Amino acid sequence: MRIAYLDCFSGISGDMFLAALIDAGVSPKLFEDTVAVLNIGASLEISKVNRCGITATKVDVIVNGKKDAPREAKAPHEHSHTHAHHHHEPHSHDHGRSLTEIREIIQRSNISTQAKTTAIAIFEKLGAAESKIHNVPIDKIHFHEVGAADALVDIVCAAIGAEALDVDEFICSPLNLGGGTVTCAHGTFPVPAPATVELLKGIPVHSSGIQAELVTPTGAAIVATLATRFSQFPEMKIEKTGYGAGTYVFPGLANVLRITIGEAAAHFAAKTMQDTITVLEANLDDLNPQVFGYVMDRLLEAGALDVFATPIQMKKSRPGSLLTILAKTEDAAKLTEIVFAETTTLGIRRREESRQILARKWTTVPTRFGDVRIKIASLNGTVTSYAPEYEDCRRLASEQKIPLKTVMNEAMEAYAKSLKG
Repeated sequence: MRIAYLDCFSGISGDMFLAALIDAGVSPKLFEDTVAVLNIGASLEISKVNRCGITATKVDVIVNGKKDAPREAKAPHEHSHTHAHHHHEPHSHDHGRSLTEIREIIQRSNISTQAKTTAIAIFEKLGAAESKIHNVPIDKIHFHEVGAADALVDIVCAAIGAEALDVDEFICSPLNLGGGTVTCAHGTFPVPAPATVELLKGIPVHSSGIQAELVTPTGAAIVATLATRFSQFPEMKIEKTGYGAGTYVFPGLANVLRITIGEAAAHFAAKTMQDTITVLEANLDDLNPQVFGYVMDRLLEAGALDVFATPIQMKKSRPGSLLTILAKTEDAAKLTEIVFAETTTLGIRRREESRQILARKWTTVPTRFGDVRIKIASLNGTVTSYAPEYEDCRRLASEQKIPLKTVMNEAMEAYAKSLKG
């Protein structure tokens, strides 16, 4: 099982990630060609720099002939009102793009289907974060900060580079967030910025005390999308490393992102991943079955990992149902509110449970009806199961008036053929 470990001891931004990939062997021409096909008036400048004695690759996105210049960090007691990673502040050359416009730019570009899926997923994470912060529907969000041309380059190239690296899993260290303040479109905020905080829920973070924004929203969205888990350095046989430089020059700290690539130790790779979820339960004996279906749909739309009902026999021999909800811990409160609002229960039980999960990733296969995403589960680098995304198949079946099972079967066959190929 081939893995890549991101060591974020000095944070992460989009340009640092691209630079680390290049330093680890991804072709610079791949990124340059990607920027060209995006056709948004941007280009790349790739150079070698020194950060505290470490030679690292630096990537600058050039838009209208402008780029960030290296700058010295402020003293630890001073607050920094600008930041090196730049993608969280507005750009005069870009007044914002909607998520729909961003999807269209990515979809019409001549890049792989898998890279398109990954890039859109990263932007959708950003959109969801901004939507929650500003209390605006995601489709109404305009990316005044992260929708700028350089962030589009960072995110699409990140998707292309991650695919080119050809690893089975990205693992990430706890993230060093930095400190101080950052000025963005809506004012001055403490580091980490609001969108970064939202994107990093459930992810281990810390601050070394450096007064600068070390993790940008773009960097946070990239790592939250690509990384399957966050841990200390894993057991592995190291093949190669790469260093991607940030813009700040810190005295005594190398402002670089390190990526280490290699084979996971056999006994380590065979382990499944583990995480903690919240389980919510309620006994229901007087709820209209039609309402029950509606409640399940609402819970799933609100972020529940799974919702199911189990027939039970309640007191006085009344038949009832046990409603069980599996959720991320941070979503438990809002899901509880939905159950109280929509059902007749007077109480909800809550507990935390650990679970073992297989490594999962997505790919997209073309069918004669349209593209369908496939969810792939693997153990020790070997695919154990795969299944087509129900919503993709349902949409195509509905649009083209064909049986749902026809779309699902063709998607399964298309993926099976790709494995043989």
